[in-house]
Amino acid sequence: MTQNPSNTISPGGILNETQWNAVTRALSGLDHTQLTWVSGYAAGLAAGQGAAAMPVAGADGAASSSSTLTVLYGSQTGNAKELATQFQAKAEEAGITSKLVSMADYKPRQLKNETHVVVFVSTHGEGDAPDDAIEFHEFLGGKKAPKLSSLKYAVLGLGDSSYEFFCQTGKDIDSRLSALGASSVVGRADCDVDYESQAGQWSESVINAVKDDFADGSTGAVAVQTGAAIPQAGAQTYSKKAPFKATLLESQKITGRDSVKDIRHIEISLEDSGITYQPGDALGVWFKNAPALVNKFIEQLSLDGEAEVTVADEVMSLRDALTNKLELTLSYPAFLKAYQAATQSETLAELMADKATLRTYLAERQLIDVVVDHPGSITEQQLVDACRPLTPRLYSIASSQAEVDDEVHLTVAHVDYEAFGYRHQGGASGYVCEHLEEGGEVEVYVESNNNFRLPEDPNTPVIMVGPGTGIAPFRAFMQERESQDAEGKNWLFFGNPHFTQDFLYQVEWQSYVKSGILNNITLAFSRDQQDKIYVQHRLTEHGKEVFDWLEQGAHFYVCGDAMHMAKDVEQALLTLIAEHGNKSEEEAKQYLVGLRKAKRYQKDVY
Repeated sequence: MTQNPSNTISPGGILNETQWNAVTRALSGLDHTQLTWVSGYAAGLAAGQGAAAMPVAGADGAASSSSTLTVLYGSQTGNAKELATQFQAKAEEAGITSKLVSMADYKPRQLKNETHVVVFVSTHGEGDAPDDAIEFHEFLGGKKAPKLSSLKYAVLGLGDSSYEFFCQTGKDIDSRLSALGASSVVGRADCDVDYESQAGQWSESVINAVKDDFADGSTGAVAVQTGAAIPQAGAQTYSKKAPFKATLLESQKITGRDSVKDIRHIEISLEDSGITYQPGDALGVWFKNAPALVNKFIEQLSLDGEAEVTVADEVMSLRDALTNKLELTLSYPAFLKAYQAATQSETLAELMADKATLRTYLAERQLIDVVVDHPGSITEQQLVDACRPLTPRLYSIASSQAEVDDEVHLTVAHVDYEAFGYRHQGGASGYVCEHLEEGGEVEVYVESNNNFRLPEDPNTPVIMVGPGTGIAPFRAFMQERESQDAEGKNWLFFGNPHFTQDFLYQVEWQSYVKSGILNNITLAFSRDQQDKIYVQHRLTEHGKEVFDWLEQGAHFYVCGDAMHMAKDVEQALLTLIAEHGNKSEEEAKQYLVGLRKAKRYQKDVY
């Protein structure tokens, strides 16, 4: 029987019988939490289609008039987004009506209408805001920021204490909100790489501090604005806390014998895991510290490797703790402070008193160098307490599952050098490139990166700038575009020291050029001529054509070093936009802001 579309039977006469039956079947068996999420998801879809915002339904079916807690996140790798999502779930459990929004999709002027805002934001590079928080961060610091005397807020910053500007973005947002008259309900949290416990306690404190403000409101559906973190069907079973034990299939050096770099192509099997990933995602890799490094710590400090120590309420030998649980290769001020307090080293105290000298010192050394330079007496437990927990390393995925199926490929620079009279290696890179044998197990998980995605339309042109190991995600991009039979043009800018030694995946790129999938490839081998040439110089040389591609709707991607390369590339991009777009410096900046807001300028930098 043919269904008459006008035969509507749902409340309000909105759905026809077929639609109504489909909805009821889909919702059948869902519990309260799931139904709450679905209602918010539907609200987000409606907002995305230009519909009026859906009222948040209370338990009695009426729209709730209580305040809404807005949870904002600015996230470069996904950690701040994950914490914000977890916080919103806790707020919902406490009966607090909330909405979860990426700063990239939030209109900062809306702040003056908010009553409660909780911010989760990361910091990267030299105190830089993550890409999706740049506009929000700049707005708060600008002249157009409104007075916010009616706003209650809380800020959690994520960072890495081994960097000088630790949690700077969170600190900036906190100070600006306060200066604009907003009231902090709980003191700012500055979280290091081992953030889970501190973030959990802080979240509970915030909810306890604001729940009385929402006491007269009923538990409502969670309103989800466009850009909020929406769980996807088939979400990963494995995570940072519950990684998959994968198998190393291959570790192959892809730089020449005489190269100054040791870069490896790594292939890992995900067979039987059910893990899926998208081009642009990263792979989290758990690792073990090298036996030689562990032995050097024990011997240098005259400790007993079999002595029992406690790490996070778990008892184990010192050797096990140093191998599997503690960060030994990155340098961070907290270790120096604890080590100096335990050893009472006067030379270390003098060094720590000069912050500029200390920054230079730490930039050139691993923790073992600190111990060698400033010997002293310390107990096994004091050493453990001085170290921060081991954290996995994230590597940009260099493959598309459309091409490699149940494998995942990485492009890893093996950190391996002589300094101060002995060998140094990177923690994760040394593990996967040398200490882990083919066929061995390595614990991994996928870290989604929705801020680094191919255009939805395969006909859209893309420009990819990826010197060194920054080439990794673009290998995945090209594999994916080939599998899609994408007709969009592709342009790669790649750089490294020498053509003969350092042209990563050369045969593959040449094949893409020959087949016509890669329309342009522009190379910058910095040491093959007297004057060093980098990718930003090549961008400037091809400025008119790059701008023409942008005008045609191209997406622009950058992957690699955040401290220097990414900033130089952005400056080159601004310069060519101004020159070839006949724009002022300010107009060029606004053009770039527009690209970023449209998700046409994306960075994966480290």
